[in-house]
Amino acid sequence: MTDPGSARQRIQSLRDEINHHNVRYYVYDDPEITDQHYDQLLRELQQLESDYPQFQSDDSPTQRVGAVAEGPFATVEHEVPMLSLDNAFSVEEMAAFHKRLAETVGVDGDLEFCAEPKLDGLAVSLLYRRGRLVR
Repeated sequence: MTDPGSARQRIQSLRDEINHHNVRYYVYDDPEITDQHYDQLLRELQQLESDYPQFQSDDSPTQRVGAVAEGPFATVEHEVPMLSLDNAFSVEEMAAFHKRLAETVGVDGDLEFCAEPKLDGLAVSLLYRRGRLVR
């Protein structure tokens, strides 16, 4: 896409679509598309914002996670951040993940992995003090 006007329109269209899907997923727990399709939309938006930095915006879905959640749970600040891994769809992306992880944990060489099916749902961070659940 070489036309900045077309890029700006596609960026806005992607932002609107992703925001819609964020609400469906995070607020209503009723997604309309697969995670893979969502990831493709988000990656396209990330690439366009990288290619056309003049259209970057703080309110872009690339600058935050999800949508405002509704429900009975209080918002808390986590003592240890709950981080998410970037999705990997190719051998090269898996190799890059392996390298980042090895550097993070200070391992020079092979790492062992255990893979399990991904189950979407509510993330939970439990806080224990002196063996007692406090949050």
